[in-house]
Amino acid sequence: MTLPRRAKMPLIALILPAQLAFLGICLVAGCSQKKAANVSIVAAENFYGGLAQQIAGNSAQVISILSNPNQDPHEFTTDAATAFAVAKADIVIYNGLGYDDWMNKLLGVQGKPGRIVIRVADLIGAKAGDNPHIWYDPRAMPALAAKLAQILKQPENLATFQKEMDAVTSKISEIRSAHGGTVVTATEPVFGYMAAALGFKMENYGFQLAVMNDTEISFQQASDFEKSLHGKAMKILFYNSQVSDPVTQRMQEIARKCGVSVVGVSETQPPEAKDYANWILAELNEVETTLETNH
Repeated sequence: MTLPRRAKMPLIALILPAQLAFLGICLVAGCSQKKAANVSIVAAENFYGGLAQQIAGNSAQVISILSNPNQDPHEFTTDAATAFAVAKADIVIYNGLGYDDWMNKLLGVQGKPGRIVIRVADLIGAKAGDNPHIWYDPRAMPALAAKLAQILKQPENLATFQKEMDAVTSKISEIRSAHGGTVVTATEPVFGYMAAALGFKMENYGFQLAVMNDTEISFQQASDFEKSLHGKAMKILFYNSQVSDPVTQRMQEIARKCGVSVVGVSETQPPEAKDYANWILAELNEVETTLETNH
């Protein structure tokens, strides 16, 4: 049985017009002394860029390359504006673990003297082959915040972020205490680290990896997934709200027919979330409400 392959949508760099204008001015005429005095930060993904801005405050200009919540972050083509921004940045932040390999090419070009490159995977000791969605690991963003605060000398902003994250940590603890051991599954391992932190038992990881890596899903993987949805133990199916394909849509339909709750999670920070903590807390609240309402 050959299953339909994942249909991905192309993703282009999303840089705010004002930021593009700024880059163009710098390229043609050189930046003003006031602008040059600010720290320039380029983040591969918007959740890292948002955190960088939160820690830096007004002392830095931050550009997030991948920002569109309606498109697949795994597909990206660099352009001249992106390459220029990375080359001129004082600080560059990217995920690693194969998630944003296109950054390796951009970083291979000579950059600004003294440029600091932060590979977030290194901050938590993640290794090749690990689930790349490490921003859902409760350790990752606090580690990045601490690193940035040290570089930028912004302890007050770090304290504010840590206070916001206390609400996230508390919610994780509450859900784990009330619902630890809950059996869940997912069409992709986007929420994997957070599910583990919540004490959930995640099933069908092989299926998730095949979808994430855009490789063929075997008949056995698909069959096992469907059987798990028909089982009485399964409570939630998490899906990537930024990717649409026939296989994962079918699994969502089966889940709903079987009374399994379907919860969407996103790979990039949605525009309605004012910051990272707000985004994650909203998703955790949805998970908690789903478990308490339907089960």
